[in-house]
Formats: sequence, C-alpha cells, structure tokens
Amino acid sequence: VQLQASGGGLVQAGGSLRLSCAASSGVFIITVMGWYRQAPGKQRELVASITRGGNTNYGPFVKGRFTISRDNAKNTVYLQMNSLMFEDTAVYYCKAGVLGRNDYWGQGTLVTVSS
Repeated sequence: VQLQASGGGLVQAGGSLRLSCAASSGVFIITVMGWYRQAPGKQRELVASITRGGNTNYGPFVKGRFTISRDNAKNTVYLQMNSLMFEDTAVYYCKAGVLGRNDYWGQGTLVTVSS
C-alpha cells in the first residue's frame, strides 16, 4: 500500500489549503483514513479521520475550521483547511488503515502558515 499526499504549501494566516492523499491499495481494503500533523518539537497529533462510512473525528484544535472527506472509489482522502493560523504550521501526514494489516503512512506534506 502506498500513500501519496499533496496540497501543502505556504499560505497567509486566514487562508485556505486543501490536502489530498491517494492510496494505492491493490486488492486490500482501506478502512479508516486520516490526517495527522507534527510541528517542530511536538508530538504527532490527530487532525481528522474518516471511516469508509463517512464517520468523522477531529482534533480539539480544529474547531470547525477543517473538513475531512473521502472518495472510496478512488481511495482518496481530502482535508479542506480554512481559517488557517500560524499554529497550524506543521508537516501533515495521511494514514490509512488496511483491513487485516497494519496502518500505512504517507510521506508528509509541509503546511506553512505565515502570520
């Protein structure tokens, strides 16, 4: 299983970005997909996750600013991030759960929010 994340970049505070992560899973079934982030000197934390059925879970800092969605046919998860703040600066990683196997991580995409 391979995950390819894209969409990171530099944005001003208050701006928006949309991250995408496509999973190449072959015959394996992708279950939960999610986004995590890691800022310098901090632990990796959950941003948002979504099940195949569309149930979502968000980190407490999201506060309605981000929306996670997925396209099961494409094995792709999206993260729409609005009202970005300097504190959102981090490397964002996507993760995919695979039925009967371990979780897989993407390579990370850098989001930089200028204040």
